[in-house]
Amino acid sequence: MATPEISFGTDGWRGVVADDFTYANVRVVSQAVAQYLETQPKSEKVVVGHDTRYCGELFAEEVARVLAANGRPVLLLDRPAPTQAAAWMVVAARALGGVVVTASHNPPEFNGLKYKPDYGGSASPDIVARLEEEVHRVIADDLVRTMSMEEALALGLVEKIDPRPAYAEQIGRLVDLGAIRAAGLHILHDAMYGSGAGYIKELLEGGTTRVDQLHCERNPGFGGMHPEPIPGNLGQAAQLLEQGGFDLCIANDGDADRVGIFDDEGSFIDQLEVATLLLWHLCENRGWRGPVVRSITMTRRLDILGQRYSCAVEELPVGFKYLGPRMRELDAIFGAEESGGFGFRGHIPERDGILSGLIFAEMIVQTGRPLSEIRRQVAELVGPHAYARRDHRFQRDAYPSARERLLHRMETQPLERVGAETITSTRSDDGYKYWMGEDSWVLVRMSGTEPLMRVYCESTDPARVKQLLDDFEAELGVIGDSEQHG
Repeated sequence: MATPEISFGTDGWRGVVADDFTYANVRVVSQAVAQYLETQPKSEKVVVGHDTRYCGELFAEEVARVLAANGRPVLLLDRPAPTQAAAWMVVAARALGGVVVTASHNPPEFNGLKYKPDYGGSASPDIVARLEEEVHRVIADDLVRTMSMEEALALGLVEKIDPRPAYAEQIGRLVDLGAIRAAGLHILHDAMYGSGAGYIKELLEGGTTRVDQLHCERNPGFGGMHPEPIPGNLGQAAQLLEQGGFDLCIANDGDADRVGIFDDEGSFIDQLEVATLLLWHLCENRGWRGPVVRSITMTRRLDILGQRYSCAVEELPVGFKYLGPRMRELDAIFGAEESGGFGFRGHIPERDGILSGLIFAEMIVQTGRPLSEIRRQVAELVGPHAYARRDHRFQRDAYPSARERLLHRMETQPLERVGAETITSTRSDDGYKYWMGEDSWVLVRMSGTEPLMRVYCESTDPARVKQLLDDFEAELGVIGDSEQHG
């Protein structure tokens, strides 16, 4: 029996393939899921899906074999699918829950498991804690049940199913696909070799709108790219857009639950502005009103829009395991986090990068204006905005001690200033966030899914953002190279 250190981060358990993420450890987590669900009626099913990563379908079969051996019927998706398509299948099939084999936007050497409860969103902290308790129990008992796939299929405990029809039907309820198809737009979709490949094109085919596809073939190594839809990973898309002729570019991460957007001028829109544009569209063009939830890494421009449209905005820790349950409690119209994950009322309380991209197409169609012009209009409404994030990577074995050093430093030597600017308020329940007045903040946070420290800043102009980041990192004692985004 494996004795792994298995813990769930901001969204599921992740590890390096053949190191932490092994067949044996996948079976451990799958047995834990089966035990977590054992008090539920045995007739109720669990959905199992996977993305395009290395051996994704084989890991998914391992999950299915363990669940079936525990007497739990499984709907096994028959092809790579976006996480949200698997999650929607949980809702559409009235399943108990779902397990998705994916490491989302992490580098190619990672894989992972996400658990989706019956509502199709991320598992709440309470559910995560229960799953981790069951993992420990499985390891202590040294017992994992399994059966062959052939036997599971013969007994009817595993049924293979195509997730696309149910998901397409749901998207059609949320977006006016007919209007987009008939609008004659030219859209570029960069799937980043992920499981969103083909979805935008299939949803919009049949009219005058044309979708060109990029990186839509399966490549478990992601062609050497990091499948996170941020500028440094989207160079080929940017080159195509420089040639002109596109109204919109939609880029999705490895499991297509996050989105990156380029406008008609080929300019990348940072994820904080993407969130601002989405909320503006929901309120201004759709007329939606209601609560909004956002992560601590997300823009205060949502607060400004919330005041304008009488929508209460609540700030929460990072991760849809916090945003999703709160969306359900409040019946929130919108949930947003800095990583490019956005959720919408009427759908699962979860990120959906495909839906987010299509809502941008709807925005262009409904306003009758190019996206670059819409951006300028909204910028005038919410005020000047600039943002950047710097990522500092660590060797995996050095990460725990680096994390502890940061926590000790921030707790024992509280900051009062960032460079020449006085800190006016702080928040420390998920990383350390410092405000300098109403229009500027910096944040340092250690990743829950990668050996990575992220340093964020939002302010009124790029020069001020750079200065605040430089000064903040000097206060933290950060030296060395970093990747900058935004």
